[in-house]
Amino acid sequence: MESPLIVSASRRTDIAAFHSRWFRRRLDEGFCHVMQPYTGRVARVSLSPDDVCAFVFWTRDPMPLLPEMEALQKRGVGVLVHVTITGYGPPVESHGPPLSTALRNFERLAARLGPDASLWRYDPIVLSEELPAPAHRVRFETLAAALEGMTHRCTFSFVDFYGKTTRNLAKIEASAGKPFHRPDLDERKELAHDLEQIAARHSIRLLSCCEDALVEGDVGKSRCIDPQAIAKVMGRPLENAAFKPTRQDCGCAQSVDIGAYDTCAFGCAYCYATSSRDAALRRIRAADANDSILFRPASLTGVDLDSRVN
Repeated sequence: MESPLIVSASRRTDIAAFHSRWFRRRLDEGFCHVMQPYTGRVARVSLSPDDVCAFVFWTRDPMPLLPEMEALQKRGVGVLVHVTITGYGPPVESHGPPLSTALRNFERLAARLGPDASLWRYDPIVLSEELPAPAHRVRFETLAAALEGMTHRCTFSFVDFYGKTTRNLAKIEASAGKPFHRPDLDERKELAHDLEQIAARHSIRLLSCCEDALVEGDVGKSRCIDPQAIAKVMGRPLENAAFKPTRQDCGCAQSVDIGAYDTCAFGCAYCYATSSRDAALRRIRAADANDSILFRPASLTGVDLDSRVN
């Protein structure tokens, strides 16, 4: 029996914040096209509630798509919304929502969808002279207290120094004259333990994303595409959900991501999915909200995408 279709919207970009018109049109049409970023292959993905059992969103601002999320949930489709709130601000997060706005929006999200569907991400943890571990403890306490009762789980990770991330953080290092810190395992464990203690005081479970070495004591393993969490918000079991990790120590179930890289303009320096904010802005301006694909590269200009599906 085939795995249920879970749509990731999206690990590659913030569809809710920047592409809500496109997503609404795709829901109306009942499908979209996706080009795989490394192979160039094109796939047609059904978005019909008859075919999709759940949508999982990653966003900093869920408000533009909240009505659609609520409508999907009322139709019996599972909806999980991962909302990143760290409160770093510039220069690490150059164009994210102000912290007060992010917290207010999370409150509105939880009021409409419930705390089981509203998931907080304190992710990634970035350490530097301006953001040392003690500052993270204070910041996390403030955020956990503000979000108490609105969510039951918080996913965290430490920043991964991918090529894009390293280049973007290096620009900040050069400007500030202060390097970012790469904590060793003992430092990461100590901070994770302390954050778990804080989270527990506010009835929030702390979950480690893609780093099983930190899964100890009451720190759990994150499954961002989580069949049990989806089943809970749907109110019925989710059967035959296949385990399909996206990278080492990932705990996610199989899903189809409908996003595209370099199409999020929040400008987070640690982002693995965006090479630069300028590149993202160019793609956002060039995108057609009526197209079936989120961003159509030059190689697909004028092409009937269904003729390329394989």
